[in-house]
Amino acid sequence: MPLLDITFLAMGGLTSGILAGLLGIGGGVLMVPLLLFFGIDVDQATATSLLAILVTATTGSIQNWRMGHLQPKQILLLAIPAICLVVAGTEVGSRLADHWRSAAFGSLLLSNIYLVSLKKSIGNTQDPKTNSPLLAATPARLVTGGISGFMAGLFGVGGGVIMVPLQVLLMNINLKKAVRNSLGVIALTSAVACIHNGLKGDIVYGAGLSLGLGGLIGVQISTRFLPKLPENFVSALFRTLLCVLATYVFWQAWQAYMASA
Repeated sequence: MPLLDITFLAMGGLTSGILAGLLGIGGGVLMVPLLLFFGIDVDQATATSLLAILVTATTGSIQNWRMGHLQPKQILLLAIPAICLVVAGTEVGSRLADHWRSAAFGSLLLSNIYLVSLKKSIGNTQDPKTNSPLLAATPARLVTGGISGFMAGLFGVGGGVIMVPLQVLLMNINLKKAVRNSLGVIALTSAVACIHNGLKGDIVYGAGLSLGLGGLIGVQISTRFLPKLPENFVSALFRTLLCVLATYVFWQAWQAYMASA
């Protein structure tokens, strides 16, 4: 790959890594549109983003472990249903037309704007001592992990933007713990998806490693420093970014639809 392309991809990975450590997401919401911009098709973009997400999420989880915040048992209980459905998501995605898949991803980006706001409001108001989970522990983990894993495979995202609010809503755990659990689960589901996509030959390794290198640096920054920034500022910036990305992905979907018509 040209050096300029590698540089831009690494910068995109850096931004994704910062958001990963701050919000507990894998960063696919940024990586997939960026890869599409470089002319990589939807199947390869989703597969390649998962390679970068694997690097970012693993690095963030190691950092959380060093800080004494990692809960391996909780992560495994969420990861089992996620891993079971991540491959199913990749198979469903490969059977969708490019324009429908892009349009669905754009819709997910728009829904994330609401979910990030909901996650913030719940984290500020919920009291684990007085509120009970909406579901029993086992169904809550199955629903949370399963939906997140399917989203990861279908759209090439880590699934954390779904997993974090679902943990808070269904399992009644605090926001910071949900973010750390999410990164750990994303690392495991991304590993499985990468093996599957690698065997199919869908991963563009140069692009994925460039994104992953930037993400590795970004997640180190965010896990240590960015939580000190005003949450309102970070949340508003993220919502604005999602709006811009959704507009771009819908434009890509329209272009693909016109090309196939």
